[in-house]
Amino acid sequence: MAVSEPTAATGSNTRPDWAAELRTVVALAIPVVLSEIGWMMQGVVDTIMVGRLGPAAIGAVALGNAVCYTPSLFGVGLLLGLDTMVAQAFGRSDHDECHRWLAQGLYLALIASPFIMLLLAAASIGFIHFGITAEVAAPAGEYLRLLLWGTLPLLFYSGTRRYLQGVGEVRVVTVTYVFANLINWFGNWVLIYGKLGFPALGVRGSAISTVASRIFMAVALLGFAWRYERTRGHPLFKHWAGPQIARLRELARLGLPAAGQILMEVGAWNLATFGVGYLTPVALATHQIVLNYASMTYMVPLGISSAAAVSVGHAVGAGNPARARRAGWLSLALGTSFMALAAIVLISVPRPLIELYTRDTRVLADGPTLLAIVAAFQIFDGIQIVSTGSLRGLGETRMPMWANFVGYWILGLPLGFFLCFVLHRGIYGLWIGLTLALIVIALTLIARWNRDSVRMAFGKTASP
Repeated sequence: MAVSEPTAATGSNTRPDWAAELRTVVALAIPVVLSEIGWMMQGVVDTIMVGRLGPAAIGAVALGNAVCYTPSLFGVGLLLGLDTMVAQAFGRSDHDECHRWLAQGLYLALIASPFIMLLLAAASIGFIHFGITAEVAAPAGEYLRLLLWGTLPLLFYSGTRRYLQGVGEVRVVTVTYVFANLINWFGNWVLIYGKLGFPALGVRGSAISTVASRIFMAVALLGFAWRYERTRGHPLFKHWAGPQIARLRELARLGLPAAGQILMEVGAWNLATFGVGYLTPVALATHQIVLNYASMTYMVPLGISSAAAVSVGHAVGAGNPARARRAGWLSLALGTSFMALAAIVLISVPRPLIELYTRDTRVLADGPTLLAIVAAFQIFDGIQIVSTGSLRGLGETRMPMWANFVGYWILGLPLGFFLCFVLHRGIYGLWIGLTLALIVIALTLIARWNRDSVRMAFGKTASP
């Protein structure tokens, strides 16, 4: 699905076509949402496919994926600056500039990958020293030591994906993830259990399959980018740029805060889950089930956030601040509307949702109340992530990082742990703290978006 190329005209005397702009945002968002779900599915496929090997194998794959997830997300976050630079260059119809930014993104991936791989290698040999049973620690270490070789392909894929989103080519991203998951599933079947004459490698086979699917993702998207540019008469590799320190520095300036924001958010939820581990097994099970639903609904505004970054960036590059502001607000309306519907579902049928996971009466006693808390913060969760994307379209990535730091680490988590462990409100207290964090972050970021977009519309420069 290709989004029509923006023009450079400001359109100051043109009546805004809200419906057309909304369709553009939706056209960008739907494939990206599906791609985010595809990213989650790779780990799910690995866990399901090793299920027949027993609990130790399931635990090893789950642990390996969990440890790999955060450093990989940091690397992906480093490349989020491409959203800004490619989308704005595309908005100016400067295709060579788009190519130059893609090149610098891939060079940044080359620089970051060895550090991430070394971190993962160190983690893989440290499992046994953190109290994890040898039955799980040994295969988890083997799994992670093989999985880390997929780091560079994953970052190449991520950088090329940002480029394609920036130039409005989003359907190929979804198609690539569908085939990558099929390749991963088939590779798991062959390598885990020794089919078609291959040796049975168990957990190691699952890791090799995932690495192969990531290599496919990187090669496929680079191929799509080359084909797309060739058909438009702008050969991608004809004038391929070498490393340029100033551009790498600019990507790092935008990407490091974006990566920091991801770490602040993911780290906060991981710490909350760790804290629930000190309560009862029932509390931990209830927490994990409810968190799964919160994560699933989050995928939709996350995709809309990427669409917002691209749509706003296109308008900024085209010199049309009014359209940029409309694109941001339309994205926010779309994201919050979905989350409002999600909240209604969570409130309306909490028990059947919990029963999809378990019929344990103790979990069913606490789960509906916890889902009501999740429903209460759905709209704020949508606001904060879509605002983050809209701000990224303007080139602002620092404020979301600081908002997440203050919201989670200064206010939400301390309050949650105080309510949970000091006032003995248990799991409810912890989730109340997380809800407060999301409210603070959402109000901060939507206020910042409104201020910066107004300043831009009136020809003023947004302050950092």
